[in-house]
Amino acid sequence: SKLISLGQLEMTWRSRVHFHPLLVRVLHKSRLRYYGKPEKKMDVPYQAYFEVADGSGMMSMVLWNSLCPEWYNSMKVGTVLLLEQYAIKTSYPFKTQPTPGDSQMKRFATIEISLNVRDPPAKISIIPEEMVKPEWGLPEVKYRFITRSELDDLPNNHSCDVIGLVTFVGRTERARKKEHGEDFWLYRWAHAIDGTSDRPFILEIFATSQPDVFERIHPMTYLVCTQMRVVRDLTENPSSKIYLTTSNESQIFITGWHKGQPYTKDTKVKNFIQWTKTQNEDDQMKKTVIGGYYPFPRPPNNFLKY
Repeated sequence: SKLISLGQLEMTWRSRVHFHPLLVRVLHKSRLRYYGKPEKKMDVPYQAYFEVADGSGMMSMVLWNSLCPEWYNSMKVGTVLLLEQYAIKTSYPFKTQPTPGDSQMKRFATIEISLNVRDPPAKISIIPEEMVKPEWGLPEVKYRFITRSELDDLPNNHSCDVIGLVTFVGRTERARKKEHGEDFWLYRWAHAIDGTSDRPFILEIFATSQPDVFERIHPMTYLVCTQMRVVRDLTENPSSKIYLTTSNESQIFITGWHKGQPYTKDTKVKNFIQWTKTQNEDDQMKKTVIGGYYPFPRPPNNFLKY
C-alpha cells in the first residue's frame, strides 16, 4: 500500500482528511498512565506514550483507553508497526521526553499520532522482525550504555542505560506522590556491579508497568535498566553518593527476559557478559544481600547537621 513518512505527515497533516498508512519502529515506551477520576464515567481510563521512528525521524504516538490492555504489552521497544486509521493531534506540551540513543535523529515535536477505539477506530498490525526488510529504512534501536567507572564523571540528570549483576535488592517501599494525597509511588533500591569499579551502581527502581519483572529482581540476576537518570547532590561534596533513578520511559529486564531484546547486540552488554564468565558464582553469592531497610542518601552523623 501507499505509505507516508513521518516527515511528510508533519508537513501536510493540516491539508489531509485521510492519512496513508505509517510503517514505524518503537524506540521508547512510557509507563502506563491511569487518569481515572471518581466523577468521570470512563471504562478504561489509561494512556501510554511511545516514541516511534522511520527513516525521516521520530514522533510521539499515544495509545488510548481500552487499546492499552489490548496492545501495551505487545508493543515492545524494537517492535515494527503498520498503522492504518489513526488520528493526528497537536502535541501535548508537558509530557516527558526520553533521550534518544541516536543524537542525530530528527524529532517531530509539533504533532503526535493518536490511536483510539473510534473516530477513527485504529488498525494496528505488528510486523514480525524476520519479515522486516532493510529497504524500508527503519532505524535500529540504539542505547547509551555506561559502565560504573564512567558514572562518576556524568552530570546530574544525564540519561543512560546500565547492565550489572545484582548484589543487593531492598524491600519494596512507598513514597507519597503528593504530600497529603492518597496515591503512592512504589520503589526499591538495588546494587549492581559490572567489574569496572570497586563500587556498585546504586539504583532507585520505581515500579514501572512491568510488575512481573519489578517483583522478581533478586541477587545474582543480570539486570538491565534503560533510560535511567543520574542523581547527584550538587550542594554536598561532588564525590558524595551518586545514584540512578528510573524515568517515565525506563524499562527493566532481568535474567529470563533478555532474549530477543535489541540491547543484546550492544558492545558494552557483550563486554559485561564476557566479564561475568570470569567470575566465580559462589564467591559473588557470599557478597549478596536481600531485604532490610536501606536509608539512602544516608542522614548526617549527628542531629545538629540533621
